Amino acid sequence: MTEKRYLDESAVTTFEATVADAGSDGVVLDRTYFYPTGGGQPHDTGVLRDEAGESYRVVDVRGRETVRHVVDGEPPEPGTTVTGEIDAARRRAHSRYHTAQHVLSAVLLDEFDAETTGNQLYADRARLDCAHERFDDGDLTALEAAVNGVLDAGHDVEWYTLDRETAEQRLDRERTRLDLLPDSVTEVRIVDIGGGEVDRTACAGTHVENTKEVGSFVVTGRETAGSGEERVRFELRES
Repeated sequence: MTEKRYLDESAVTTFEATVADAGSDGVVLDRTYFYPTGGGQPHDTGVLRDEAGESYRVVDVRGRETVRHVVDGEPPEPGTTVTGEIDAARRRAHSRYHTAQHVLSAVLLDEFDAETTGNQLYADRARLDCAHERFDDGDLTALEAAVNGVLDAGHDVEWYTLDRETAEQRLDRERTRLDLLPDSVTEVRIVDIGGGEVDRTACAGTHVENTKEVGSFVVTGRETAGSGEERVRFELRES
């Protein structure tokens, strides 16, 4: 099992670790800040460097309990001390888009009673699927304005862990969707925007620390994603 430091410190992009295992399926470190693909958020990329100056380009990151860093070429030997250097621009883009997605999900639920059913983030765009019959142009204009209003308000974004029983007792089940988690999950990482005023939900992704860091939210289109489902596409602009 890997110590997943990205769950606590989303802004860290350089760190030291020891290679615990290595093979054709990737490099396992004793601790990592590299984010593995999951929850609609793509994996980090970057480099591992050993003390001899050798570099190993990280092209994919996979897994939840044991995180495997797939490198381009032969991996470093177990026991090697390495410095991990994450592509900071890619990480920040994913964090901005993930926070924006949470705000969008909250606004959709509050204003349209539309529950999020799926999402996919990239470094330059994102999409979100929700349970809604059809958005017209007026809806999209109102949605864009509402999301930007929340972002511009400068709400703090925090994350912390609760045991599952406490989370189920204290949190809004409609927003946190704890029922989607396997019974084996006994601790839940919560992402909280605005002290719960905006959103409070289970999430293992990376985020910015304040909604002002997200930038401007722009709806770029919509389409039908299935019976009774709409897909909203959006991009972010630096403020």
